[in-house]
Amino acid sequence: MPRIPVADLVASAKAEIRTIPLGRAREMAEAGEAQLVDIRDIRELKKTGRIPGAVHAPRGMLEFWIDPESPYHREELATDRTLVLFCAGAQRSALAVKTLNDMGFDNVVEMEGGFTAWEQTGMPVEKD
Repeated sequence: MPRIPVADLVASAKAEIRTIPLGRAREMAEAGEAQLVDIRDIRELKKTGRIPGAVHAPRGMLEFWIDPESPYHREELATDRTLVLFCAGAQRSALAVKTLNDMGFDNVVEMEGGFTAWEQTGMPVEKD
C-alpha cells in the first residue's frame, strides 16, 4: 500500500469537517454555546500559554476521554455544547475532528488557525 503524506490526510480531513473562524469560536465560548478544547501537548501549553477557559485534552487521549464508555472518560467533554478543537496550527485539530466525527460526535468543529492565530490576533492568553 502506498504511503500517504500527512499533508494529504489533513487536506482530506479539512474537506470533510467544519472549521469556524477565531472570532466566532471566541463568541460561542463567551456565550456558553461552545467549549474550547486544546489538544496540544502539555509541553506546548507550558511554553506558549493557554486560552482562558479552554479544557486541555491532549491529542493522544482525546478519543478515550470523549467516549462515555471508556474508563478514561472525562465529564468536561460530555456536553451538548459545540466542542471547538484547536492545536497550534489547525492540522492536528483537523485530524482529531475528523476522527471524533467518525466516532459519531457531531458537535465537534475546529478553530481556524489554531492557538498560533489566536495569539497573533491579540486574543487573551494565560501564561504560567
